[in-house]
Amino acid sequence: MDKSDKERVNEFYQSIQAEIEGKGYYLNPDRSFVDELLLGLLQNNDRYGYPSCPCRLSAGIKEQDMDLICPCDYRDDDLAEFGACYCALYVDEDVWAGLKTISSIPERRKKRTDSQSMDLLDSSNPSLAYPVYRCKVCGYLMAKDQPPSKCPICGVSKERFERFM
Repeated sequence: MDKSDKERVNEFYQSIQAEIEGKGYYLNPDRSFVDELLLGLLQNNDRYGYPSCPCRLSAGIKEQDMDLICPCDYRDDDLAEFGACYCALYVDEDVWAGLKTISSIPERRKKRTDSQSMDLLDSSNPSLAYPVYRCKVCGYLMAKDQPPSKCPICGVSKERFERFM
């Protein structure tokens, strides 16, 4: 990692730390490991225009990779079950404090077909005054005409929301 990469990674690290502070998320305590993951995220952002998980194969097409944009859709389930996300960038408090070690984390991602994605959009309830949108990262629900530009809970962008009902 050259000097400019180190500076970029350090800035990225600081921005993530500020974003997750007080929200119950922790970065892996192994800083050199985290720096390599962050470099991979930055490289994927340079390559594709979005920070897809460096531990998974990206299609290079944002619409197909939405679930892999960090923080990925699977982070919270992995943290709850295994104490770390798939790439181990995010860990739970016990891992962060050194009370628990990380073990192998199975891949949760399943290929979603276009018809399955459309089924989510078709599940509307005409008795509701507004559609309900769900953040695919943290599960936040909100009923409005459109999802928010940024999730108020985890901070991901509008495109990470799906129509829930």
